[in-house]
Amino acid sequence: MRELELLKTIAASPKAQLEKTLAEGKKVIGVMPYFCPEELVYAAGMAPFGLWGAEMQANESKRYFPAFICSILHTTLEMGLRGELNALSGIMIPISCDSLKGMGANWQYGVKTVPVINVAYAQNRKIAAGDEFSRSQMMKVKGELEEICGHAITNEDIAAAVAVYNENRAAICAFTEAVGAKPGLISAADRSAAIKAGYFMDRKEHTDLLTALTESINAAPAPVWKGLKVVTTGIIADSPELLKIFDENGIAVVADQIAQESVDARYPTPVTEDPVLGMAQRYGRIEGCSVLYDPVKERGHQLVDIAKANGADGIIWVMTKFCDPEEFDYVPVKRMVDAAGIPLLAIEVDQQMVNFEQARNAVLTFAEMLG
Repeated sequence: MRELELLKTIAASPKAQLEKTLAEGKKVIGVMPYFCPEELVYAAGMAPFGLWGAEMQANESKRYFPAFICSILHTTLEMGLRGELNALSGIMIPISCDSLKGMGANWQYGVKTVPVINVAYAQNRKIAAGDEFSRSQMMKVKGELEEICGHAITNEDIAAAVAVYNENRAAICAFTEAVGAKPGLISAADRSAAIKAGYFMDRKEHTDLLTALTESINAAPAPVWKGLKVVTTGIIADSPELLKIFDENGIAVVADQIAQESVDARYPTPVTEDPVLGMAQRYGRIEGCSVLYDPVKERGHQLVDIAKANGADGIIWVMTKFCDPEEFDYVPVKRMVDAAGIPLLAIEVDQQMVNFEQARNAVLTFAEMLG
């Protein structure tokens, strides 16, 4: 499938994609997780560029963060300190968890060439006051982006960008549904790469490639699948080495509740007269992510429903090491999953990992138990 090969190439080489975008004369804004208003960057005629860390050893960043901070922050800051992101015209950093709250200040001190755009959201996000607060913060972000791009960002520009992103989210959902319906046709690693590529390229282009790929999947005969079917959950699950272990053990990812993947895609922005308010309202509707205020742990109910709807044999929680919100979620969510009789395996991962034998043994044992 030609589209899949293109998406895999982009996902595997974000640096090359960054250089390509810069060569086209566009300014690029780095976007850290989670749920930053990328549409505002797109509306400004600039290119959003996802910064979800990298598989590398962090050294310089440990002068700013203790070793027990999640590797997404460590490796992103490491790239900044090494000068690998100096071509960015800015970086959006959300204040979504305790660790991210310190990221902006550390970046400003250590990476003086790339200005920080802090993104704050309402914690009490499901009331009108929460929507209005989040909208006010997005308007602040809009003003800072206007200073960088050098022109006003109109409501028409924002509404057009919202439409592009809503189409992209719908394309991601259609893709994951098609992959889940035919386990064994697309590997776990390829599924992840096809989604991940969207963080480094124009979303219209990503939508076109993903839609064509989905059509090919829908047209292909379903393979006879005798392996296991799982749902993944967590912040990020894009390590090729880890996903290769899934494939080696006959495990197909039929659905996910991953922040980098389907959690964002399931929630389109409401179309409103004020598009910025619509973006704020979308933030209030998102469920299933540990960094969002979730007193009833809707994430657990979602996981059970997703697993049952997709006929999953179990759930694999890809636990980002040192991520406090994920660790706090684990116990109550596991209780819900256990009560539903669905097996769950938690695997701790770190982008600085070089040895995956512990994860390999855990996945092998889980597969044998379910098989």
